[in-house]
Amino acid sequence: MLTGGSPLGLENSVTAGIISAKNRRLQVAKRMYEEIFQTDAAINPGNSGGPLINLNGEVVGLNAFIIQSSQCLGFAIGIDALKMQLEQYVFK
Repeated sequence: MLTGGSPLGLENSVTAGIISAKNRRLQVAKRMYEEIFQTDAAINPGNSGGPLINLNGEVVGLNAFIIQSSQCLGFAIGIDALKMQLEQYVFK
């Protein structure tokens, strides 16, 4: 019997997350995303939102979405772009 997490015991999975391109601009639906990383991190419907971490253990992005029609290329929003967006929600 497992206590918490995934019933399969897969809650701590890790992928390589190699960045193959930086500073991409992508339009998804009507929203334009800037400073996007293209990555090979395993991003699937339901498991986006995990951090993209460099070799020093620093968060450099947030795994956000895939484009399934392009062989499931993964994309992460860069941490600097996220910080700018989050400032409006943080009380100083």
